[in-house]
Amino acid sequence: MKIAVDAMGGDYAPDVVVQAVSELLKDENDKNIDIVLVGHLEKLAYYFEKYNLKPSSRLEFVHAETVVEMSDLSTAAIRAKKNSSITVCAGLVADGHVAGVASAGHTGAAVAASTVKMRMSKGVDRPCIASVMPRANGGRWILADAGANTDCNPMNLVQFAIMGELYAKVLLGKSNPAIGLLSVGGEDCKGNDLTKETFRILSQMPINFIGNVEGHDTFTGTECDVVVCDGFVGNAILKSCESLAKATMQWLKDAFTRNTFRKAGALLAKEAFYELKKHGDFEEYGGAPLLGLNGVCIIGHGISSPKAIKNAIRVAHRFAEQRVPEKISSRIYECGVEKAAFASRFQS
Repeated sequence: MKIAVDAMGGDYAPDVVVQAVSELLKDENDKNIDIVLVGHLEKLAYYFEKYNLKPSSRLEFVHAETVVEMSDLSTAAIRAKKNSSITVCAGLVADGHVAGVASAGHTGAAVAASTVKMRMSKGVDRPCIASVMPRANGGRWILADAGANTDCNPMNLVQFAIMGELYAKVLLGKSNPAIGLLSVGGEDCKGNDLTKETFRILSQMPINFIGNVEGHDTFTGTECDVVVCDGFVGNAILKSCESLAKATMQWLKDAFTRNTFRKAGALLAKEAFYELKKHGDFEEYGGAPLLGLNGVCIIGHGISSPKAIKNAIRVAHRFAEQRVPEKISSRIYECGVEKAAFASRFQS
């Protein structure tokens, strides 16, 4: 099974991307994954030589003339830079040449290119970025949507809940994931018009909907596996958490380096700090899937390392192998929230 990899996407691309592909192809555990590496071949030549990469039965090179820079608008992928690496990757999925794509590049461009090229799964209105988040007890929960849609309606949030449910089954191994709706209070009367209407509809769904959850329940609670919100709120949560994590590590560093005794204590607790860092390490999952597409797209963090990129490729392969897009579409229809019928069934 082939996975397209955006060689030009990411803050440290193409070096770390080519390195990741080189290491993955040598790993016996990944021998069932074939790679189509997409990027500007002349600019990549140095890195191919550096990591001794050559075309083979498991590795194919595809040229892409341009790249969507982080400073570009998201629409550049489908307007000004139609031959960019991420657009070419998405096109390869749409053409059936590869089963999925992994990119650590411009998130908005990946969403735009994938949505236009792959199209939505049958019955789905909009895609959803599902991000895995850490929990205080050592567990994980899924944030959906983490930034694909800044403006949403109740149908979108209801469909995000269904997508998140399936992702929790695939990734977390939950047989009956608990779904919560992010709001400003636990009662169904709390929230805004969007959350109140979404609550009403989710209550009628054949899913394990546990009601509203508040922000303070997300990282310390134990009941909720999927937290649903619009992408504006979700992205604000995601980036605030990233900022807080960096600040916390800096606070700890400052506190433990103020005198010799504290430095000695920090040295003794070094393993505990490594464990703490690993618990919140996004690289363990590689990236976040863009759910709801008629294809597989995994979006990695811009600062992804070779480890993160390898894991993003593995997740893309796993999703394609388990036919997640088809399962999402089937579950959407099973729950009766497909786009064509939603308004007539649930509009009050």
